[in-house]
Amino acid sequence: MIEVIATLLRWLQLASNMILVGSCVFLAIAGSIHSPWVGRLERALPWLALILLAGLLGILATTTAQATGIDANAWHPQAWLALVQNTHMGHVWAGRAACAALVCAIALYIRAAPPARWQYILCATVASATLAVGALASHAAAEDLSLLSVLPYALHIIMASIWFGALPAFLVVCFSCEVPQANDARPGDARSGIQTPAIQRIHALFHAREETVKADALALKRFSTMALPVMLTVIATGIFITYRMVDNSYGALVATEYGWLLNGKIALLLVVLVIAARARSWLPLLAQHADGLAAAGGHRLRKWVSFEFLLALGIVLLATIVANTVPAKHAIIQNWPYSFRFSLAATWGDPSVMLRAWIGLALLAAAGAAVALARTRKWDRKRRLGIPLALAVLAMGVGLPPLAVDAYPETYRKTPVPFDTISIANGSAHFAENCVPCHGAQGKGNGVMAKSFAKPPVDMLTEPHTAKHTAGDFFHWLSFGIPGTGMPEFADKLSEEDRWDVVNFLHAMSRGYQARLMSPQVKPEQPQPAMGPPNFSYTAQDGSSGTLKDFRGQKNVLLVLFSWPESRERLAQLRDLNARLAQANTVLLAVPEDDRDSRELEQIKGNVPFPVVIEGAHEIVQSYKLFRRTLNKADLLGEGTLPPHMEFLVDRYGYLRARWIPDADGPGWSNTEMLMQQVAQLNREKEILPPPGDHVH
Repeated sequence: MIEVIATLLRWLQLASNMILVGSCVFLAIAGSIHSPWVGRLERALPWLALILLAGLLGILATTTAQATGIDANAWHPQAWLALVQNTHMGHVWAGRAACAALVCAIALYIRAAPPARWQYILCATVASATLAVGALASHAAAEDLSLLSVLPYALHIIMASIWFGALPAFLVVCFSCEVPQANDARPGDARSGIQTPAIQRIHALFHAREETVKADALALKRFSTMALPVMLTVIATGIFITYRMVDNSYGALVATEYGWLLNGKIALLLVVLVIAARARSWLPLLAQHADGLAAAGGHRLRKWVSFEFLLALGIVLLATIVANTVPAKHAIIQNWPYSFRFSLAATWGDPSVMLRAWIGLALLAAAGAAVALARTRKWDRKRRLGIPLALAVLAMGVGLPPLAVDAYPETYRKTPVPFDTISIANGSAHFAENCVPCHGAQGKGNGVMAKSFAKPPVDMLTEPHTAKHTAGDFFHWLSFGIPGTGMPEFADKLSEEDRWDVVNFLHAMSRGYQARLMSPQVKPEQPQPAMGPPNFSYTAQDGSSGTLKDFRGQKNVLLVLFSWPESRERLAQLRDLNARLAQANTVLLAVPEDDRDSRELEQIKGNVPFPVVIEGAHEIVQSYKLFRRTLNKADLLGEGTLPPHMEFLVDRYGYLRARWIPDADGPGWSNTEMLMQQVAQLNREKEILPPPGDHVH
């Protein structure tokens, strides 16, 4: 129950705030500040401000109850104060409440003072500030409290307020503009041509009213002219915000609460845009005839703008709910409800698919051209609606089916197991035990049983198989097999966590093959960092411990996989370099490739001042050996070979940026100045992308 009350209170305060902004903007641009409707709007402003304040107070009460989990706290001012003082949400509320109180004071002043445009501008500005402060508690601000994240949201809500909030003012003007027909306004003897003083006064009042209506019609026209760029800004910022909240999780748009609410908003907005376009076509009637509103065009304008306002209230309600719903990119799709999904990654590249997709886009462009042509050629309604609609349906029928691929209930399920070395090492063991006979030791689809199948197993190493399918797809195939291919089900043999471990191993194997393009050179300011390496946990001989992820946002990491005594000379070189690396904001972690006995470990510890991993080393080696391939040494045969020495450079944002394998890359970082140049390059770079995710997708 408290959830419903909280939603209604948020809707109430948001709608009143938006109407305050829009009404004041409308008053500022109207020009006719002495019209009767101006007084009506001015009288409404203090009430709207009081509703805003009451709504904010109600939000504080219900939020306190929800945050503490105690419904009774909704009635305890002490609990409210604790929330305001101790939480970011409370600080934002306090800022909004202060702005709202100032809006209330300004609205009361406007009510008492003579009309002046500067008053309306001031009130609109402060009411907009109330909305802008609220943007600091949005989904975008929760993820990244920066100007780039908050500004589009604030601009979106303010621009939407100028449109939605002005609709009540628009309606007030419409309903106040009715004038009687001139002939009906005259007494009976006016028809005889007798001009009595009473008749003259009636004519004077009539013409004054007519001039007022013309001025009001001009105000409506000004608002209509302004509404187009405002609505375009609303749409543009809305697309940007949606992209940030979806972040490639497009399936969530048709399978989650957030997606369906967003779709509902878009559907209502489309209807509103159609109504707004029609309303613009009726406005010229008002400019041509003072009694136009009494005609059919004026009646339609009032009726449809009233309907537009009701739809806008619905959009604001949906926006209120969306703002408190888990965004699409964080929403969990446990069961995908459809047997297909659209995927460019899995289908693009096939010539027939590309041809049909381009034909579909061409037909869609033709539908847009038909809409424009219908307006210029003044087609009748059937052709104006039928031809673009037919072209759009044909475009989807031609272009979309080739982009569809099979999907399963688990397709968009997010793996509960993080992409780390423990999971990958475990998945590697399960793969070796269950999958090698068919898929081969390295996943190339060349196992000893591969030739016994009519359709050989896919190459999961050199082909972009993991890029074309989701982690959930692989989990489904591991669980239930693939009918008609010989792929068995493992749901009864491997636990759910073990199956996710195999999925992580397959992704690590694919990333490792992509790493063959890597070299000892950091590619400066590349738009896409190379890849996210597997996270790992470690304990070192010097007592230090942690994870690779601990260094994100702070230090670069030089990860050294070594053999003893083969790497003795290189470790001595790194010992001398360690102080310079530390000064260059880089941590060195050494990992033995094979188990060391205590005597050898003591010898290594005595020779190096940097951490040597003693716990977690096996899992790190099992995972990072998948990144051993180079363009010169593809290492695709048999079980593969582990180079005796490998070094990886991970930047402070968590991306694997360079790699040196002496056996394949030559001298490379044995020239320590070359290594330091790469570190210096990483230190000069700013963040290119957010840190890599903890799970595969």
